Amino acid sequence: MAVKIRLARHGAKKRPFYRVVVADGRMPRDGRYIELVGRYNPVSTPKVIDLDLEKIDAWIAKGAQPTNAVSHLIDIARSGAPAPEKRQKLSKKAAAKAAGSEE
Repeated sequence: MAVKIRLARHGAKKRPFYRVVVADGRMPRDGRYIELVGRYNPVSTPKVIDLDLEKIDAWIAKGAQPTNAVSHLIDIARSGAPAPEKRQKLSKKAAAKAAGSEE
């Protein structure tokens, strides 16, 4: 049985929050899981990363494999630094307007 530590998506449309769960790799993304080990809310300001690192370390010791996203969240939680903010990209109209106002 391949056990994975992964994100399960919850919340409304375009307002997600995630649960960090330990699940059998054959189960669906939002389906049955073995244990809840944390939460991640990327919508709030600042982003909230709430992980139980002791439980995660215990599961990794048992052979559970964290996904890339969860590995990144674990690294951020261990460092204690706030989650990096995503840079907002300007639309083509806004970029053209900004370039026009600079001239």
